[in-house]
Amino acid sequence: MSGLSGSTVDSSERNRSLQEPPPRRSIPDPSQGEAVALPKTVARTAPAQARRGQHPGISLAVIATTQLMVVLDITIVNIALPHISTALRFSPTSLSWVLNAYTLTFGGLLLLGGRIGDILGRRPTLIAGVLLFSFASLLGGLSTSSGMLLAARSLQGIGGAVASPTAFALIATNFKEGPARNRAFGVYSAVAGAGGAIGLLLGGILTSWLSWRWVLFVNVPIGLALALLAPLYINDSERHPGHFDLPGALSATIGMVSLVYGFIRAAQSGWTDTWTLTAFAVAVVLLALFLVIESRTEQPITPLRMFRNRNRWGSYVIMLCLAAAMFGIFFFMTQFIQDILGFSPIRAGLGFLPMSVAIILAAQISARFQVRVGARPFLLLGTVMITGGAFWITQLDVHSTYVGGVLGPTVIFGLGMGCIFVPVMLTAVSGVAPHEAGAATGLLNTMQQVGGSLGLAILVTVFATASRNATKAQLPHPNSNEVFVHGMTSAFEAAIAFTVLALLMALFVVRPAQAARGEATPVAEGTIQHG
Repeated sequence: MSGLSGSTVDSSERNRSLQEPPPRRSIPDPSQGEAVALPKTVARTAPAQARRGQHPGISLAVIATTQLMVVLDITIVNIALPHISTALRFSPTSLSWVLNAYTLTFGGLLLLGGRIGDILGRRPTLIAGVLLFSFASLLGGLSTSSGMLLAARSLQGIGGAVASPTAFALIATNFKEGPARNRAFGVYSAVAGAGGAIGLLLGGILTSWLSWRWVLFVNVPIGLALALLAPLYINDSERHPGHFDLPGALSATIGMVSLVYGFIRAAQSGWTDTWTLTAFAVAVVLLALFLVIESRTEQPITPLRMFRNRNRWGSYVIMLCLAAAMFGIFFFMTQFIQDILGFSPIRAGLGFLPMSVAIILAAQISARFQVRVGARPFLLLGTVMITGGAFWITQLDVHSTYVGGVLGPTVIFGLGMGCIFVPVMLTAVSGVAPHEAGAATGLLNTMQQVGGSLGLAILVTVFATASRNATKAQLPHPNSNEVFVHGMTSAFEAAIAFTVLALLMALFVVRPAQAARGEATPVAEGTIQHG
């Protein structure tokens, strides 16, 4: 993408029009994702302007850095997991909560976060989310127990859920529709897409040179700087009347937490354990209640009508399944590379770089050729490559090397993921009414986070069961490395079930219309916001 240019939405001409009675009401914009704008009279005061005038480059830097910080916090912690496990005495199964505590609250409250920004104003909501995220990062870095770290990670997820959708929507608030906004979306998407690779490298550097605590501390100065710069260089949005669907958000989030806890508890204590059965029962009740609430509330955070279109719900299932496989592979591979291959954290971060580059390159290629060949060929190619990469990675053992065992399958997996991202997003927003584009893309991002958490919990359960069986088979002298690798490859075999389901969705359910090839690009270009 070329450099930024062009005026913002709030140019001097727009300011003059806002001063003339009667005040003009803004029209919802599809790339703004205003799924919650209501047909009511809005406040007759103009939105707050940036105190230092229009500086498009600085405005976009603040917005994009906010999203980078939120995306980066998943992979930056991944590299530090072995050190966190040792320092705070996590078990192999409970360690997954370091990721799940963040992704569950982030994914579960993501749509509510977008609603908060629409009702209370996006700029103050962004600042509040960033400050909460920074405070939680500070608590996490200071953690002296596993419980304190998990509480901090949950708070980070809440802050991220408030800041992330608001940052995305502020692009439409601060950049005029057309080339300027498209360039801004392009820069934003590139930064968000690169967040995974940056997180792996930065996590390795900080863990190697300082300590694991700095993968959390690093967010504090960045967050404070963003909170100070936002009112100076970012224009606020108009505020739309409405209400918060708190019952829906809480029932969905707590229900998913209970479901994930049930799987992880089963990995530790068995499927007949009282707490395991109780967790599953609570999850079923709360998730059923969530569906009832969403079907009856006037302004649901999850419009259930979005699932009536086969292409859309098929895209959601594909994203959920692939996120489930990807989160699990990242979780176990970071430990395999450091604990079995003996890589330092920084070498481990560099070891994942080819996979990250493959994702970025394939995503750029698929985006460029969408108009020519459509979404379906990339959906099929991507799911086939991901399934092949997942199968290949099950062949790892204690004697595998990085070049001979890790590099090939992870690159194939990365190419497949890169092929998937753009077409699945285009398909998810194709045919959606402009005022519901935000709900469609928000649901897709929610599926990514929830799918990753649920998939990781299931794969950890498989890992724990297989590890226990391997330990019993090797008694009285079990080889810990062999036990870990056996459990890990068993989890990867289970991950193939997720990738195969995604492949079946691409083959038999998702049938993108010819018109969806290029028309939705401006919307989709801004939806690549969670890595």
